[in-house]
Amino acid sequence: MKASGSSILRLVPLLLLVSLRCFGQPASSSASGPETQPTRATYLRLSAEVDLALHRDVLGMWFPRSVDREHGGFHSHFTHDWQWAPSDGKFSVFQGRMTWVTSQVVMREPALKDEYLPFVKQGVDFLQNTMWDKQYGGFYWGLDDDGRVTPQFTDDKDLYGVGFCIYGLAAAYQATSDPRALELAKKGFLWADEHGHDGINGGYFELLTREGKPVVPEAPSGQVVMPPIPIGPENYKSMNTHIHLLEAWTELYKVWPDPMLRARLEEMLAVVRDKIVVEPGAMNQFFTNTWQAIPGHDSYGHDVETAYLMLETDELLHGKASEKTEHMAKMLVDHALAYGWDAKNGGFFQYGTTFDKPEDTDKEWWVQAEGLNALLLMHERYGKQNPIYFERFLQQWAFIRNHTIDAQNHGLWNLTTADGTPVVLDKGSIWKAAYHDSRAFWNVSGRLRKLAAE
Repeated sequence: MKASGSSILRLVPLLLLVSLRCFGQPASSSASGPETQPTRATYLRLSAEVDLALHRDVLGMWFPRSVDREHGGFHSHFTHDWQWAPSDGKFSVFQGRMTWVTSQVVMREPALKDEYLPFVKQGVDFLQNTMWDKQYGGFYWGLDDDGRVTPQFTDDKDLYGVGFCIYGLAAAYQATSDPRALELAKKGFLWADEHGHDGINGGYFELLTREGKPVVPEAPSGQVVMPPIPIGPENYKSMNTHIHLLEAWTELYKVWPDPMLRARLEEMLAVVRDKIVVEPGAMNQFFTNTWQAIPGHDSYGHDVETAYLMLETDELLHGKASEKTEHMAKMLVDHALAYGWDAKNGGFFQYGTTFDKPEDTDKEWWVQAEGLNALLLMHERYGKQNPIYFERFLQQWAFIRNHTIDAQNHGLWNLTTADGTPVVLDKGSIWKAAYHDSRAFWNVSGRLRKLAAE
């Protein structure tokens, strides 16, 4: 599987031809002509550009290259020029995310459905036969390629990983109607809820033993000094796990509208919106089990991503997002723009304190992708009142197109400096799947077409 290639690449010349012939060359982010105004022609041109990047730089690079036909599941480690690098093992988060991506291709890309259906099946098979602990239940945090527990991952169960396995399985059922996928997703949720749900304070204990016993920290004594993101005080409740459990429970609810699952989803929306998100639009990263915030850094990428996730969940549950959810989502994006936006180069920085200059000005691929999605979402809702969201969207897309995407070997750089110089050269790792960028590009391309039709 070291050779690259996919039928996706056969679509690239056609997509590029449509983009350039019909809508002209990409506009500069600093231009102020009609091609940068939110018109039907601009929306369609941008949609074609984003769709091209989705097929050429995400799907066309990862598939079928990442499909591990020897060990099952998906291989994660790739060099800058997309050669297989030594395996880092099979990580629950990566396996769940790639199963979700292949499922989305089946549902969203009719021309690629037949090619990707076997990839979805491979993802479900691996989650069922290898990642699921047949003795104690739950999904392992990670295993080696042969399905064995390793010191690297230990035999613990982390709800961050459990959630993403459920996320991938729920999408697989939606894409294929494979009953195994739904049954395993339901088993995963019920296991996580039985062993990890905090019935007193709400939310979930995140780190569990193999048997499912929560690893609960002792109460902090004195001032807790926060290390840099993403490392936090071990075993405390975290923003990151809870926003992605919200995402996973939302995906499962689409195919299994169970009353208890709905109750947990309502609870998770309230936890994220009312406990984790705070005025004036930032999020605390870590909490005691009673939801006492531990002051730390503000992650701009998680801010803009959470804006989208809260709106998605509220709209699924209630048909329309509440004023409170709308308000908090808008505040998150506005605050990230005020404190985490690079006015010189475009794009969002990594993180900083709530009211000060960014502490880390590097730019990760997923932050830029989630920022692109959130900015267009805000433009759709508030663009008539404020043009800033579309202006920043154009600048964000220009940064991704010109710097985050590797023009020579394709794909997205993992990390760049503020001006776009690549820092981390590997194109794939256990933490870098095709999930953030494919989801953002699908959402953006579709929303641009929707706006063009209005």
